[in-house]
Amino acid sequence: MDIRGIVNNLPHRYPFLLIDRVIEIDPGRRIVALKNVTYNEPFFQGHFPGQPIMPGVLILEALAQLAGTLLLRRMEYTGKLPVLWAIDKVKLRGSVVPGDQLRLEVETLRMKGQMAQVMGTGKVAGRTVCEATLMFTLVDP
Repeated sequence: MDIRGIVNNLPHRYPFLLIDRVIEIDPGRRIVALKNVTYNEPFFQGHFPGQPIMPGVLILEALAQLAGTLLLRRMEYTGKLPVLWAIDKVKLRGSVVPGDQLRLEVETLRMKGQMAQVMGTGKVAGRTVCEATLMFTLVDP
């Protein structure tokens, strides 16, 4: 799924759209995407001048956007809005800097009614930089 497909699926837009390309998808179960991190990202102006590091909360947001992309591929959630409800078991294990390609992976743990729980992992060059469990509720917009 290229950027056009992502934009058609998610309500997020620049500068807050944090997924560049979906490279694998197993509907309802698992999804993998890439985020090409460049020095032109607006958050690098202040985080941190002279030593740019992608904020951990934005890595978590990228995982949440990817999870939303996965959830919205299910027919019963067509037209819904996935709203992040909780984040648990967060571990930030490394830095993401300009020039990195952030590989985002999300796997469904549980789905019940309008609730979903997923496990998200962010990696750079095979090294895990972030992991977390995210919970969503799917609402009518």
